[in-house]
Amino acid sequence: MSQQYYEPKDLKDFPNITEHATAEGEKFFEYYTQATGAGHLSEREKALIALSVATVRHCPYCIDAYTNKCLSLGVTNDEMMEAVHVGAAMAAGDILAHATQMRKIIKKKEM
Repeated sequence: MSQQYYEPKDLKDFPNITEHATAEGEKFFEYYTQATGAGHLSEREKALIALSVATVRHCPYCIDAYTNKCLSLGVTNDEMMEAVHVGAAMAAGDILAHATQMRKIIKKKEM
């Protein structure tokens, strides 16, 4: 098997991001734990949000981690795919909203 840029085994190394910047890494994990743990939203809801964001941001490590997290929390395949479609729709909407700039320039040049 050829080596890939992203390797699933590298996900296990994530806790070591504190290396060479211990204080920053520890603060990140404190924040990450707080942000992704149950609060006003359930852990399940936050896992679905994280999976959607992971796909939009194209992070294979996060897609791996949050697909498995969702499965462990009883999220169905259909629910995960629906969450991914929400992310895709938001990304498409963001791109189309930025077409406003293009349309403004066109209208200005047509005057």
